Amino acid sequence: MSTPILHAEHIEKWYGPTAALRDVSVSIDQGEIVAVTGPSGCGKSTLLHCLSGILAPQRGSVRFQGREIGTAGEAERSRLRRTVFGVLFQFGQVVPELTGIENVTLPLQLGGHSYRDAAVRAQALLDRLGVGDLAGKRPGEMSGGQQQRVALARALVTEPQVLFADEPTGALDSLAGEQVMVELVRLAREHGTTVLVVTHNAQVAAYADREITMRDGRVDNDGRNNSYGWGDSSGGRGDGDRRVVIRGEAR
Repeated sequence: MSTPILHAEHIEKWYGPTAALRDVSVSIDQGEIVAVTGPSGCGKSTLLHCLSGILAPQRGSVRFQGREIGTAGEAERSRLRRTVFGVLFQFGQVVPELTGIENVTLPLQLGGHSYRDAAVRAQALLDRLGVGDLAGKRPGEMSGGQQQRVALARALVTEPQVLFADEPTGALDSLAGEQVMVELVRLAREHGTTVLVVTHNAQVAAYADREITMRDGRVDNDGRNNSYGWGDSSGGRGDGDRRVVIRGEAR
């Protein structure tokens, strides 16, 4: 059995007296596209933040390629996000003062690349995402969908091994959201990038190879025929069902 690229074991995260994650264990394989779904407040985004090193869990272990990162210092976790992890947020979080191409080159320049080299890679990726003509424009001159494509280019420009996407279409209309997901999946498949996407949207989850459902800070079903029974009889999948995706459609 191959070693998962990401593995969390018995992690817990608390905000004061409130438990965001309760004894959560998940494994993500190389090249998988995994959706994490569940009701608001169930811990989806907190799980993504712990797996990507944005947050450190208070208990448990998070390993990337077998190496512990959950207890690593902030400097090491930041280095991972600049080099082998890419992160895409709901609102893109592009820097409003920078042009499209300057936003995309930012991670490369922070990693020591010259602006000239970074700009060549950034422009090629913007072109592939259909927003190459926006390279010289600032976010205020772009639509929401265009900003999110620029943010996707920034998340992918370092050719990360894992892309974390937190509600990547949540602020977009259905058409723009579908276009972003099509491009995200296409580029991930081409480069063998592992993707973890948090979403409320069943149409977004249908792009995934596997769906992890959460409830009340716990994994309810890991999409591998393992149902943990944390949900009640009226909610959650809880039946070991697995969503199989064939050409982007849930079956």
